[in-house]
Amino acid sequence: MSDENIIVVENLVKKFGNFTANDNLSFEVKKSEIFGFLGANGAGKTTAIKILCGLSFPTSGNVMVAGFDAYKQRNLIKKNIGYMSQGFSLYDDLTVKENIEFYAGIYGLSRKLIKQRFNELVGKLGIHDLKNKFVKDLPLGWKQKIAFSVAIFHRPRVVFLDEPTSGVDPITRRQFWDLIYEAVESGITVFVTTHYMDEAEYCNRLSIMVDGKIEAMGTPAELKDKYKASNMDDVFVKLARKA
Repeated sequence: MSDENIIVVENLVKKFGNFTANDNLSFEVKKSEIFGFLGANGAGKTTAIKILCGLSFPTSGNVMVAGFDAYKQRNLIKKNIGYMSQGFSLYDDLTVKENIEFYAGIYGLSRKLIKQRFNELVGKLGIHDLKNKFVKDLPLGWKQKIAFSVAIFHRPRVVFLDEPTSGVDPITRRQFWDLIYEAVESGITVFVTTHYMDEAEYCNRLSIMVDGKIEAMGTPAELKDKYKASNMDDVFVKLARKA
């Protein structure tokens, strides 16, 4: 595994009976980059992410995440990554503070360190008035910002974001991406799936899956040039039509 790469996937296959969800995937993700993992529903993205997060075994192939093997070191992978799902991964019936303390405790952070980082987070996000509110009472945009902050609270080497901005307005999405850029500047690698093709433009590199295979990979500029498209939406449509 190269020192430059935080994720290395070689010939990944995942089968469920006779169905092949991931068909011979190979790609690398560099340290401190934003890697977009795109594809229509059913393309195989979620299956691959579960393997990368140590939640599922590959059928075959080699997978290394943060220097750890997806077959033999899944628990070490889990300790070194963060994850934010579409459901935001927060408990509605806990306060913002209680959610953060709960997740930080799972990752083994000391009470002193949790208190220090929590105070830093409150100041950075400006959530003095929200920290003791129940999550269920927060606006959707704030839920997403706080869920992301929880996902990287333990300073993981990689954070996986699965449709993190689904359902919010463009201004809130832009603010959320500012948080992503801050995380990358701090040394965290971001692996993100999104249905918003304007967000694909924010990624350093992209892969696009069609029917379980990676059909295209490169920077947004490279892909637009290759497929003679003016934007990533056009690139995505051209590839999806092959399905």
